[in-house]
Formats: sequence, C-alpha cells, structure tokens
Amino acid sequence: MTFSLSRRTALMGTGALLATPAFAQRAPIRLGGLATLEGPFATGGQDGFRCVQMELERINNTVGGRRIEFIRESSNAQADVALARARKLIEQDNVDIILGPLSGAEGIALRDYSRTLTGKTIVNGSSGAADTTLRNPSTNFFRFNTDGTQWMAGLGNHVFRTMGIRDVAIVAGDYAFPYAQVFGFNIEFCRAGGRTTHYWAPLGTTDFGSQIAQINRSDVGALVVVHGGTDGLAFMTQYAQAGGNKPLIAGSIMADQSMLSARGPHRRVMVGMISSGPIADVIDDQSWRDYVERYRRRWLNEGGFQSPSIHGVNYATNLAGILTALAAVDGDLSGNQAAFQRALAAARFKAPTGADVRLDHNRQAISDIFINRVEERDGRAQVVAFSRANGINQTLNTPEAAFLALGSPSRDNPGCVPAAT
Repeated sequence: MTFSLSRRTALMGTGALLATPAFAQRAPIRLGGLATLEGPFATGGQDGFRCVQMELERINNTVGGRRIEFIRESSNAQADVALARARKLIEQDNVDIILGPLSGAEGIALRDYSRTLTGKTIVNGSSGAADTTLRNPSTNFFRFNTDGTQWMAGLGNHVFRTMGIRDVAIVAGDYAFPYAQVFGFNIEFCRAGGRTTHYWAPLGTTDFGSQIAQINRSDVGALVVVHGGTDGLAFMTQYAQAGGNKPLIAGSIMADQSMLSARGPHRRVMVGMISSGPIADVIDDQSWRDYVERYRRRWLNEGGFQSPSIHGVNYATNLAGILTALAAVDGDLSGNQAAFQRALAAARFKAPTGADVRLDHNRQAISDIFINRVEERDGRAQVVAFSRANGINQTLNTPEAAFLALGSPSRDNPGCVPAAT
C-alpha cells in the first residue's frame, strides 16, 4: 500500500518536524477507531485494529507534520450500539475523524449520523451494505473499500457459465450486508438463466439444522453461503457434521482466514470452495506479498492470522485514504475540514492488494475484485485468486439509473431478475 506524503514532510523528516516550534504548536490529530470487538464479528474487528496499528507504526504515527492519536472504541455489530459509541468518540473523546464501522447496518447508522456533524469526518472501516453510499449518500461519509455487491462481481457468471450450475440454494444472514452480497450474485446468476432458493437467518443464529436438512434433501447443484463470523462458523460446522457434500460457493467474508484458521470439521468441506471479493491469501502481486510478510512479522506471534483478514485489509485501505488526504493538505483540518474532505474525494492510491482505489461521485470506492478458490497449500487451506476484474464500480459497471431502478437489496428484493427477452 502506498500513499504520498507532502513534500515538506518528506524533506524535513519526522525528527525535524518534531523539533520545530510550528509543529510543537499544532495539536495532534485525534483519529477515532470503531470496530466490532464484541459480538459475532469480534475476530474481524480485532484484525481491523491490528492492520490500522501496523500502518500507523510504519509512519511513526505522523503525517502532514502532525502526530496522530488513535482512540479505540468497540461495538458489537448492532446499529444502535455503533451509533452510541460513535457519539462517544465525537462528543467525549473529541476526535477529528472516525474510522469505522465494520458491519453493514452499523455503516448505514453512521452514514446518517455523519449528516449531523460539522467539522468532523467519518471514513468507513469495513462495512459493506450497498445503500450506505449508493442511495441518499452523505457528503460527510467516505468509503474506500468496495461494498458487498461489488465483491460478488463475476461470481454469478462463473457459477453458471463456467461451472455449469443452474440451480443453487442460498443461505444468508437476514441483515443489510448479506442482502448486498446476495443481490450482487443474483444479478448475474439469474440473468444468465440460473434459479435460486433462499434461506435467511438472523444475525447470531446458532442452530441451522432445519435449513441444512432441507438443503441436503434438495437437488440443487450448489450451495451459496453468505454468512460470516460466528454465524458462518456455526453453519459450516453443522453442514459438515450433517454430511453436506454439495459444491460450495461463498460470500466474501466466508472465504477468509478468520474462518479457515478456526479448528473444526468445516475446513474439510471448504477446500475447493469458490468465492469472490476484494482480497485473497494468494494474489499474484508483489505489493500484496510484501504486505502479507510485514503483517506476519508484526502479528503472527500476537494473535494474528497467517494472512490478514478481509476486515483488516478494508480498515487498512480506508486508513490509506485518510493518510493520503492528510498528506495532501499537510495535516490541515481547518475550515470545518473542507480542504481535507476535498482531498479525500480526490484521493487515489493502491490498496494493500495492489489494486488501484479511487472514489465515485458518491464517495464510494471503485476498485478490483478477485475470483478465488480455497486450496491446500503449504499444509493449510488458503484462498487463491485465479481471476481478477479491474475497476468495478458500485453498479457493477452498468448504468446507474438502470441499477437504481432495481430497488434496494433486501430479503424481499434479492436481485434475481431474469434476463430481458
């Protein structure tokens, strides 16, 4: 991951800046981090903060001639809790910028909260609900990670056209982020001629026995799993124990080291699973290999994974957007952060994966998506990228008006629109 520091910073160096009276008079930038350190996505939130800390350490917590103070706060993937913790960061901790949240409904809540703020900015962490930026966006909310719909680009066509599968069962969480993922998969799969059956479950479900029994009795050609965190682990464990043997297609947070590194029978059935998303453990890109090596050196002996998680990479990518913009304005957040927000909107840089990142008119990322397969390599399961789609935008590179006319993703609008005849 790369971003450009200002010429002044580069010439003077951190030590010189710390020694100057002008720098001494500039208060630190207070960056508030909000991630799920509680609840079903706790492991993802922990990895998000690992990657943020690693990047801040790399630049000595300094950018644009100012120190960065990182104030951490925890949520539990519930919108009301995330909103309360965000208010605490703004009103009690007096942060200048919030980096977060992690989960979809949380993102929509913070998007709405950002409208009430003056002189503050919220930059997403890893939340991926499509409507956070696609519909009724806030000028005060920026997202440098692609969303859940974008993450499924190419997967529906691969399943139908390359794998030759015509019918699938889809199991998914009953909340904003899985709606976006299912929508993105179905747009391609159903338009190609595929048929789907949906099984929804609330966040925090622990018993999937009845769903699995129905799926195992069906004659669908594959199972698409759009769960994550402890829900994903519970489903896959019970599916393996029930003798499930259908080909597996995965949502983006299912095919992740937070799942593959956990012990249990689920790992046996996940080998060969196809998925898509913004990262993979193995990507043919030197910048990604360097990033993974740096992550391992820093975190492998302190609770980290063999490879950074999707949430860790998303937090690092959004942090890169913040640092790029701060460098562009030499750390100046005056004028209600107007210049800083213009720099955010114009920022261009490379994500840790080596993918180019830029924002659209809604302050939403345009970037690359990988098609992946879980393989056994070096004695462990790894997610290996075998195809890549460059520059996917939020409407999957279709006209925005036509995409918006399809309506918001939901359990009642899962995106299964047949091709026009």
